Amino acid sequence: MIIALAHATSPADVSPALRRRLIDCWIAVTNAGGAAGFPFPPVGEAEVAPVLDALVGRLGPDGHRLITATAGGRLAGWVVLGRDPNPLVAHWGSVHHLQSHPDFRGLGVGTALMRELHRVAREELRLDHLRLAARGGEGLERFYSALGWQESGRWPDALRLAPHDTRDEVLMRLDLRVAAGE
Repeated sequence: MIIALAHATSPADVSPALRRRLIDCWIAVTNAGGAAGFPFPPVGEAEVAPVLDALVGRLGPDGHRLITATAGGRLAGWVVLGRDPNPLVAHWGSVHHLQSHPDFRGLGVGTALMRELHRVAREELRLDHLRLAARGGEGLERFYSALGWQESGRWPDALRLAPHDTRDEVLMRLDLRVAAGE
């Protein structure tokens, strides 16, 4: 399977057709149980569209970037890379909403997106470090660790998904200066 990667660096880069595909992907991922920002499925366009629109509104060449993956003409997944505008922490980036469409799970879409995100962060945005927060109990720590990420802490019992399902929020970091050899 050939995965094509593309970048959006401004709201104008997100066409109505791409917006539609991003919404559909986010709904499919969430409703399949994915940890992609909406913890209580099912969700629909009414919940997802305004959040996506706010995210797209923050895109900028020196700030937030959207990276998409397509395969066979379909949106296979996407991720957002953010940079804090505060000069004190502008050497750090943050990763948000990594997701691969359920039809493309296990085919390397997430890995391809993260490798491209690492490259963009290092080579284009000149970031030194990346951070993310992941839902515990989903196996995400193993996925990110395989890409060079390290756990830097946890917020125990931070996420209550149901009365008897409370999870840690796992904080992870990647030193891009070390990961350059990936």
